[in-house]
Amino acid sequence: MKRTTHLEMVAQDQWVRRARPGIDIEIRECVVKQPRLNRFLYEYVGSDWRWTDRLVWPAPQWQDYAAHDNLRTFVACRQGSLAGYYELQQQAGGSVEIRIFGLTPEFVGRGYGGPLLDSAVANAFAWDARRVWVHTCSYDHPNALNNYLKSGFRIFKVEEEPA
Repeated sequence: MKRTTHLEMVAQDQWVRRARPGIDIEIRECVVKQPRLNRFLYEYVGSDWRWTDRLVWPAPQWQDYAAHDNLRTFVACRQGSLAGYYELQQQAGGSVEIRIFGLTPEFVGRGYGGPLLDSAVANAFAWDARRVWVHTCSYDHPNALNNYLKSGFRIFKVEEEPA
């Protein structure tokens, strides 16, 4: 059974900041749209978590998705090494979805998830979001749901479907 949990944050005062001393990462927006980079990041970060849906997309579909004005991509690095990334997608009604969020295998379990999520939430609200939302499923890292809850997200929907 695959369980998908949808979470939201509807006000900035709901956000619990999680930056930690000693966690030194630099997070930058990829201002120049590079659909092949988005595909690479999706595969690299998601390979351990069964992120396969988009791997079948042809190049034109990646181009349409990643080059769209409503999508922003942010990359995290530590000492020049890729640590993780996230995508924000602006949607109707003032919502911004954290569409993709994850760490590279070398940085999983080392305390980088909270600070990376802080960046995602901050950039979503700075993009005039009235609501920031995200989803995670039972295939993601076992601590993914807890990471979102610790940051102040609240569950608004749970779906179960056959695996």
